Amino acid sequence: MTQLKIVNNFDGSFSLEPDAKETLFNLLHGASFLQQLSLEMNCQQVEFTELLFQPVPYSQATPKGMPAEYEPYYKSPDYVIINVPPNFMFKAKIFKPSRLCAIYRKVG
Repeated sequence: MTQLKIVNNFDGSFSLEPDAKETLFNLLHGASFLQQLSLEMNCQQVEFTELLFQPVPYSQATPKGMPAEYEPYYKSPDYVIINVPPNFMFKAKIFKPSRLCAIYRKVG
C-alpha cells in the first residue's frame, strides 16, 4: 500500500531563456489563439497578462494548486487561468518546468 506524501513547501520558481520566453509569448499572444480563448470564455476578447506560473502541489498554503500571489486572479471573474498548451511548450523548447499556466484578462 502506497502512502501519500504531504508537501509542505514546493518551490514553484522557474526562469525561461530569453528566446524561449519570446517564442512562448508570441504563441500566447497569437490572434487565432486569443480568438479561440474568447469563444471558450464567452467574452469579446482576452488579453494575455504576461503572467505565468508553475502549478504547485496541493498543500494547506496552496489549496488551489498555484502560488498564493496568483489566487486573486483565480477568484476574479475578470480573469481566466489556462494550462499552456503542450505544443506551445514544445515549440518554445521549454521542457523544465514541464507545465505552466498563463493568466488572461477578459475584455468586454
